[in-house]
Amino acid sequence: MHFHKKPFQRVIDVSSGDPHRTGMRPLSFARQVLAACLYPELLKDNSFPSDVRQRAQKLLGVCNGGSVGSYSASSCGIPQIQRSIAEFITRRDGGVASDPEDIIFSSGSQTTLMLVLHLMSSGQGPTQAGVLTPLPCPHTLPMLLDEAAIKLIPYQLLEEQGWALELEELQRALRAAKGHCEPRAIYISNPGNPTGHVQDLKTIEGVIRFAASEQLLLLVEEVYQDSVFGQEQKFLSYKKVLFDMGPKYSDKVEMVSFHSISNGILGECGLRGGYMEVINMDPLVKSFLMSMQAPYSPPVLPQLALEIMVNPPSPGDDSHEVYSQVLQRAEIISQNARRGCEFLNNIAGMSCQPVMGGVFLYPSLQLPVEFIQQAEVLGMQADVLYCQKLLEQEGVCLGPGSENGHDDKNFHIRLCVLAPPAVLEDVLQRLSSFHLRIQERHH
Repeated sequence: MHFHKKPFQRVIDVSSGDPHRTGMRPLSFARQVLAACLYPELLKDNSFPSDVRQRAQKLLGVCNGGSVGSYSASSCGIPQIQRSIAEFITRRDGGVASDPEDIIFSSGSQTTLMLVLHLMSSGQGPTQAGVLTPLPCPHTLPMLLDEAAIKLIPYQLLEEQGWALELEELQRALRAAKGHCEPRAIYISNPGNPTGHVQDLKTIEGVIRFAASEQLLLLVEEVYQDSVFGQEQKFLSYKKVLFDMGPKYSDKVEMVSFHSISNGILGECGLRGGYMEVINMDPLVKSFLMSMQAPYSPPVLPQLALEIMVNPPSPGDDSHEVYSQVLQRAEIISQNARRGCEFLNNIAGMSCQPVMGGVFLYPSLQLPVEFIQQAEVLGMQADVLYCQKLLEQEGVCLGPGSENGHDDKNFHIRLCVLAPPAVLEDVLQRLSSFHLRIQERHH
């Protein structure tokens, strides 16, 4: 076996939002509670803070047999944790009520989304179900739609306006779909994945009116809701805006909202936990959705992690001071996003829109004609070839924009900033060296 010596010591993968992979430390409160739940003997260990032991005892108390090794109490999840999530949503939305029975757990937000997509899937050709999908979109979404046999109906986000959503573009996309498929839903990512755009009140209200007038189901991915850092920016949930618009909309518009422990501050990707809240869904449809979930009782440990995520230590608790590292992590994401954006905008042939939230930068690339032609000869997208060569030559793994549904000549790359600042700096320096070599070699 022959090994080729590379000019780098290790590979850094920042193609997806996996903070632990890049060296970010897990939050100690979450890990301590989960450890005590997995091994209750630790409840006797006084080196664990008292609030950790109390929370672990409380969580074990809602598990069948007092053990995380038991099946979940129902096919939708543990009722007491459904109630915790509903209470969190009500707090977040300023008192807008949330019904625990509208909360459905699964092994990750993609699994819950897949349940809904399979529920919608029907027809062929002009009658095939379609979903209005933002471009760029989360890089896993095109595959999920394809697997569910649902047509992707693209609507373009406006890069020059910071990847904003324009209502006229939704209307255009809908008109273009007529005769080709049957539009059933609109997919929203807010804060945007991979764009980092945070939607304002006017935009959200416009999307809700559009969904109401066209009788479209709203599929709202809000997994980066705790990662908003743009100046004077704040996260507004679609549900809060929907109910603030009054009964004309709040009694009528069907919506499913998705959240996860994998994304944003907690970043426990490997635990695979998520939930959806279903709003205004027809009772028979909701019942059928739950029957689809029924054979697959959601795993218990991720539900416990979700409860920890929505109920962090309070001021006065033993772990509260240590848990303030959450605020430090939020500040790291914000500083990394600003630093990365400034750095990339100073590289010739790169342009990056300011980021308001989420964990990705999504810069555009101006690639030499010869490089694009080389990719065509190889039967590859130019952004894929770019990422492949970057990995081979510099040991940095980024995501090509074509994975996010982009297939035009305006090439992009996807870069996660949820990493220790020194790691991000290393990534930026390697990327800069590689990009300048590409430009020089083909000029």
